[in-house]
Parts: sequence; structure tokens; C-alpha cells
Amino acid sequence: MQAALVQALPASAPEPTASAVLDQLGRPLRDLRLSVIDQCNFRCTYCMPKSRFGRDYPFLTPAQRLSDDELLRIARAFVGLGVEKVRLTGGEPLLRKGIESLVERIAAMRTREGKPVEVAMTTNGSLLARKARALRDAGLGRVTVSLDSLDDGIFRAMNDVEVPVGRVLEGIEAARAAGLAPVKVNCVVERGTNDGQVLPLVEHFRGSGVTLRFIEYMDVEGPSGWSQGRVVPSEELRGMIERAHALLPLARRAGETASNFMLADGSLKLGFISSVSQPFCGDCTRARVSVDGRLHLCLFATRSVDLRQHLGAACPQQDLAQAIRQAWQARGDRYSELRNGLRAQRLASGKHQYPTVRMSLVGG
Repeated sequence: MQAALVQALPASAPEPTASAVLDQLGRPLRDLRLSVIDQCNFRCTYCMPKSRFGRDYPFLTPAQRLSDDELLRIARAFVGLGVEKVRLTGGEPLLRKGIESLVERIAAMRTREGKPVEVAMTTNGSLLARKARALRDAGLGRVTVSLDSLDDGIFRAMNDVEVPVGRVLEGIEAARAAGLAPVKVNCVVERGTNDGQVLPLVEHFRGSGVTLRFIEYMDVEGPSGWSQGRVVPSEELRGMIERAHALLPLARRAGETASNFMLADGSLKLGFISSVSQPFCGDCTRARVSVDGRLHLCLFATRSVDLRQHLGAACPQQDLAQAIRQAWQARGDRYSELRNGLRAQRLASGKHQYPTVRMSLVGG
């Protein structure tokens, strides 16, 4: 008999300290997602489709990207305002030359409480096998790897550059062996494309120590390539898994993106990121800085704040920190909670296309 669907335990409200920087909804600034490159060696159909990101696409030049020193100044300013975790993103962050040195210098920072800053990274995993040990030695604490299928044909079709799935699996194993634990594996589920891979992924990672997370297909490329009908809601995904395995709900920490569960036998931790069906804007503590130096206050923000103007040699560090503080304090973004209403308004007004920030520029 199929087990009844269970719900993840709700998150408690964020508990800001007296000195926390709060936005308009009382959300503290705790996490920085720092993009280090806007290029990627994949052309995933839901993120960087070849139809838009062809050979002639004008990616940023090295001169247009922030230098290591500029990235470090930005990270230092955020840490001074209360950030405890810095996640390096892209594009594909492992394409940035000298990424190990950047990791090492960020890992040497301390929070306002004197604790080491947690440094994490999101990667497609194709270059991870050769870099995992050096990254761990440099101070990287955790890694999240994107893996949308175990079926090689489906995987190649989705990354659209013929990279075999075995290369990413080797990267995951190298990360585990290097001690980048727990390794998280993210799967974006698109109906009709890879929704048949949910159970194979669960079975593959049982007993591995990996945390497996399923992400609802989001409109990161705007409405032209996105349809609500291609979203597989997390509740449906849980139902697929519960037909084979009983699930136990786990508490969700404030600010965490996933609702978490454990297989009843303890062999696998699962997460469901439900930006479409169950938005979690209410306790979002994440800021994003793109590699061209712009602060984005939401993954779906259409406006940003230029931080580069505060990075000149003559610009005091406190001016940079103040610009970040003011931007966060004015933040009221909650796109995912308003998604359906905003889309309906645009369509009703005849605007079938609307601007979105380029995912490879700002990171996920």
C-alpha cells in the first residue's frame, strides 16, 4: 500500500541578532552567492540553450569580470555585515583560472562572531574529479553538483554538449573522497524530459552519504522557454518516491531552500526545492553578486545595484559596505510568491516576454 504523503516540518522564523542587517520583510542578510565567471562548458536546455547562447554569444571579457581582489573586497564587506556562508557560482566556477586561490583567501575570513566563513560551490561536476582535492585543501567546505539524469542519452541531450554522465559521477566520487561532505546533488526535473529519472537517482545514491535534491523547473529564462505544464510539483515527486520508500520529514532551518526528508531506513537524505509550488521567499537570506559587480537581491530580480563604482583604489571599504547595507534594507523582493499574478498581468497587457537576469551571469 502506498504510504500517505508527508510534509516537511516547517522552518522557524529567522532569528536575527540585534546587529543584523534586515530587509523590508525582516529577513537578515546571511548568505552570499558570488558569481566568479559567466561562461559555462554546458548548454543545458533550461538554463543556457544553444539557441540563445551560441558560439558568438558576447560573454564578458576578462577585463569586464571582477578580479580576485575585487571579489574578495565584496566578500569581505558582506561578511562584515553578517554573512556566514559564501557560495561560489557561475556559469561554471571551475572554469575560472586560479579558483583554488580565491577559495583559500575567502576561507581565511572570519564572521563577526570569529568563526570561519563557510565556503561552498555549485558546479556541473565535469571538471571536479581533477580539482576536488585541491579545492578541499584550499578550504572549500561543501560542493553541490548538478546532475539531471543517470541515463547517458538523457543527460547528453540536456547538457547539449555531449558530456557523458560518467564524468560527472567521477567528480561526485572525487568530492566525496576529498571530504567535501556532505556532497549535494541537484536535479532539475522537467516533465516529459527527465521525470522518469527520479527513482533511478534515489536508488543510485542510497547509502552513499550524498544528499539528493529535486528542483522544480523554474522560469529562469523568462516565459518564452518555460511552461507551467512542464513543472513537476514537489508533492508529485515525493509521491513517486513514496511508492517505493517511506519518508520521514526533517526540520527545515530558517533560510534553507529545501524541504528535507530521510528515507525511513536512513539510507538517503532528500530535499525538495519548490520555488514554483511552495515559494520560500518569506525567510530568504541570500544576496547574489554577478561577476560584473552587480548586486541582485533576488534570483528573479530585474534590477540590480552597481557595486563596481565602490571598488576603486581610492574608495573606502566602508562605502562599499554601506551601499550593500542600504540595498538590503530597501529589499522587498518576493517574486516566487507573486509569480502567477505577475505573469497574468504581463500576458493580459500583451507582454509575452519579460526581462530576467541571465542565470549564467548571476548564478543559481
